[in-house]
Amino acid sequence: MKIIWLGHSGFRIEIADQVLLVDPWLTGNPMFDEARRAEAVDGATHVLVSHGHGDHTGDALAISESTGAPIVGIYDLMSWWESSKGAKVIGFNKGGTVQLGDVAVTMVNAAHSSSADGPEGPVYAGHESGFMIAGEGHVIYFSGDTDVMADMGVFNALHAPDIGILCAGGYFTMDMKRAAYAASTFFDFKTVIPCHYRTFPILEQSAAPLAEALPGVEVIEPQVMEAIEI
Repeated sequence: MKIIWLGHSGFRIEIADQVLLVDPWLTGNPMFDEARRAEAVDGATHVLVSHGHGDHTGDALAISESTGAPIVGIYDLMSWWESSKGAKVIGFNKGGTVQLGDVAVTMVNAAHSSSADGPEGPVYAGHESGFMIAGEGHVIYFSGDTDVMADMGVFNALHAPDIGILCAGGYFTMDMKRAAYAASTFFDFKTVIPCHYRTFPILEQSAAPLAEALPGVEVIEPQVMEAIEI
């Protein structure tokens, strides 16, 4: 398995027979070198979108159109994109699981908001979500944008993820302290990868507090377009 950070909350996850692009915001992302776009999207089988905000939906439609990879996400947003954009989509909802080849993806709850830009301001884009991604004997919890939730205890009981990709930048989501609390209170991760940080000055710039709070857990500060092999 390879987990490759695309900057901010975007990831390329090569797992089993799938290449999943999760929340791929490439165009205008200050952390991503757009000269590496072709490399980032090469062979994509599906695009996962956690919610409607532009820093997560970013290039989802364009990548789907250029690669033929369906976009996978909350039913409301997928239906809207299918009807208004002609997008190829797989829409489902929280608690549901879709089988993508040899990989099972379950949508789980998140505590955030979700909207898209409209002509007169934000418009409803379905609920915010996270994903449990199961394959190769591992389960990845991709938190999406969220705060700490008691729901996380249920997630662990049902899915027992060993890898956590956790938003941890603060201001819009959990910060490092709250992400560490979530990880230590509700999960038994072997590996934690922070995201939604470093992109802008308003966000946290270092994962050192997260690593210090999680002794015995491998906390990996990702580098853009550098593969983490598990």
